Amino acid sequence: MRGFGELEAAIMDVLWSLDTPATVRDVLEQLKPQRDPAYTTVMTVMGILHDKGWLHRERDGRAWRYEPTTTREEHAARLMREALGDDVDAGAVFAHFVAAASTEESEALREALRGRGTERSL
Repeated sequence: MRGFGELEAAIMDVLWSLDTPATVRDVLEQLKPQRDPAYTTVMTVMGILHDKGWLHRERDGRAWRYEPTTTREEHAARLMREALGDDVDAGAVFAHFVAAASTEESEALREALRGRGTERSL
């Protein structure tokens, strides 16, 4: 697994920010303030994201409605897990991460570690 391409990331950001499944047109409208991709480009990239397993889609008349298959936080956790591959000193990585963490991030990490015994999804 690796990170998303630029347009893939922008599309995923839009979909993660919405509370409901969205059509290509919905996503395109959200993207327009920052960029102006063609409808067919967005449609193609969303189809690719679906084929890769990042999006689920259901038919709504002639259109598809898309929604992410994971949360933004689950995706970030997967990227972190990948970065901690077999050939990396996890202790050193964590030490660098914690040294650069903000107070809020450090507290969130402490809370996650406290809850680890009760939440197996972490």
